[in-house]
Amino acid sequence: MSKIKMKVPLVEIDGDEMTRIIWKMIKENLLEPYIELNTEYYDLGLENRDKTDDQVTIDSAKAIQKYGVGVKCATITPNAQRVEEYNLKQMWKSPNGTIRAILDGTVFRSPIVVNSIKPFVKGWKKPISIARHAYGDVYKNVEYYVPSAGKAELVFTSENGEVSRQTIHDFNDCGVIMGMHNTDKSIKSFARACFNYALDMNQDLWFSTKDTISKIYDHRFKDIFQEIYDTEYKEKFEAKNIEYFYTLIDDVVARIIRSEGGMVWACKNYDGDVMSDMVASAFGSLAMMTSVLVSPDGKYEFEAAHGTVTRHYYKHLKGEETSTNSMATLFAWTGALKKRGELDGIEELVDFATKLEEASIQTIENGIMTKDLASLSEVAEKKIVNTEDFLKEIRKTFEGMA
Repeated sequence: MSKIKMKVPLVEIDGDEMTRIIWKMIKENLLEPYIELNTEYYDLGLENRDKTDDQVTIDSAKAIQKYGVGVKCATITPNAQRVEEYNLKQMWKSPNGTIRAILDGTVFRSPIVVNSIKPFVKGWKKPISIARHAYGDVYKNVEYYVPSAGKAELVFTSENGEVSRQTIHDFNDCGVIMGMHNTDKSIKSFARACFNYALDMNQDLWFSTKDTISKIYDHRFKDIFQEIYDTEYKEKFEAKNIEYFYTLIDDVVARIIRSEGGMVWACKNYDGDVMSDMVASAFGSLAMMTSVLVSPDGKYEFEAAHGTVTRHYYKHLKGEETSTNSMATLFAWTGALKKRGELDGIEELVDFATKLEEASIQTIENGIMTKDLASLSEVAEKKIVNTEDFLKEIRKTFEGMA
């Protein structure tokens, strides 16, 4: 059988630790035997990010702007312990945050649904999609350690030189301060992406902030969403008999637990980071969540929504066997390949990626799975396999499908 040919490169962004190992396994076992992979490769492993002063992260985002579709492995966002472990020049910022700031998109995350893995929230009957704003807030913050007593101020100088200032806090001793920002342009892009996604999914859109406490910052999000809904989307939503609903984030948490699911939940950047993990865990696992960043001008970056699985990586380095769930990383690849096929008119590539997703789910339904999935699955007879054998079993299922 001849391999599927690609017309335009896919931006391939490699990562760290166990997910980097899985990345290579997926390519060797499930992609390269069937596709003539055409990728522009960027190594965002922590060592290379440090070596290039993180320029490689910026270059990868610009490549996505150029080619339209990227697929990203999980990467390390270093803390103080990682700086020491990897002997880094500095504590580099989140690569995801850097890429998202450049693309200025919205991250949509949805659970990978397997019939034999039931949600921990028993009332949830339908998937819940998280729409996460992917610009600004804590991921583009400025931080400062206050070394002594003194006054901290928020200062804004307009382009014509006018200065306004507000006191943040009068410190009597040491402390910390942080400055965050967002832009009307980015918030408007976020709002339109959420409304369009809800229309495409034919689902209600719930949006939450904490505007009762953040009366300017969060309230600006609320006002922009409402204005755009009223002027651009109200009639479209009513025609489809779906609803746009705003409330406080703590209220949404209470409501969503009591719901049957089936909605798009739009969150600010940090809120979406936390809540997508909650939804993923409640549906089964962080490794069972799809994630795609969509920019306002139609660029796509597919990624795994979980971390680099450090504990398994250290076992792997010792030569010990691991049983690591690779579904989210696999679905990042299939999502990117499907989008590349759609944009380039390669139906064969779209069909391949769709079939591979179906084969991976069917493999779990057949009772063959990694250790973490075995603890969740309700299949009566289970065969727990190691990391690479799970991918090989998916390949068997794939090749056995009509």
